[in-house]
Amino acid sequence: MFKNKKLIIFDLDGTLIDSAKSLAKALNFMLNSLGRTDFSEDTVRTWIGNGAQILVKRALTGKKDFNDEEIDDELFKKALDIFLDYYAQNLTKETSLYPKVKESLETLKNSGYRLAIATNKPTKFIKPILEFFEIKELFELYLGGDSVSKKKPDPQMLIEVCKKAGINPDFAVMVGDSKNDSIAAEKAGIDFIAVTYGYKDNANFLETKVTVDDFEKILDYLR
Repeated sequence: MFKNKKLIIFDLDGTLIDSAKSLAKALNFMLNSLGRTDFSEDTVRTWIGNGAQILVKRALTGKKDFNDEEIDDELFKKALDIFLDYYAQNLTKETSLYPKVKESLETLKNSGYRLAIATNKPTKFIKPILEFFEIKELFELYLGGDSVSKKKPDPQMLIEVCKKAGINPDFAVMVGDSKNDSIAAEKAGIDFIAVTYGYKDNANFLETKVTVDDFEKILDYLR
């Protein structure tokens, strides 16, 4: 289906790795440290995808959609520091690759595709995760949420990846699990493949997309 593609850009959380349990533990440690009630992993899963700052704000307000006016700046800064420190120390604990991710990435790499990552996750966490799962060498570049001024769903990150790779967006494909990924790809002029097993924040976004329920099946569209 996707002919003449050269660059495949992957989201990270919810697409390559399942980090929900690890993120939930870090978030609940933060909340407990502040004397607040924690949340279930299922609830936290619905909050993942917009970067650490938004995740922390959602936890502090207890809801996905919030107004910044609801959050005290000093409390937010303290909460964010606690969250990031705990998560950094427990980065790969209870985090796993989704099935067939490593093997499929190797197949794509060996087939001549260039691979990159565009994630709203803070950049400093990307390399240690990729190294832990022994897939870092498969990617020629990665950008995190603090690598550019605007996170997904803004297309800036994907455009920057293509620019750094020297690839026209017409020759790239984005693989992700959320509406943010889909919107960013569309605005950047990049074809999109949605994985259905991740943390998708809007089930309806899958209706008009190319979808796979098994990571390995992306090979069917790229071979």
